[in-house]
Amino acid sequence: MSSMDKMWLSFYAMGFMVISMGLIYTSRYKLKNRLLKIIFALVAYSLLLFSFLAMIYLVFNGPTGGS
Repeated sequence: MSSMDKMWLSFYAMGFMVISMGLIYTSRYKLKNRLLKIIFALVAYSLLLFSFLAMIYLVFNGPTGGS
């Protein structure tokens, strides 16, 4: 994976973290429908899990060391 691909993956992971934060807030405090709460929470936690795994990959993979 090139350095540019790693940069884009990190941007996607950070964006997914922000989206999951908004979805968790919405599911806990703004929604009254139980089914929508569950759907929003599942989407949020799946995005958060993907972000976590992407960041672990990026941190432990290290720099590319060239062009």
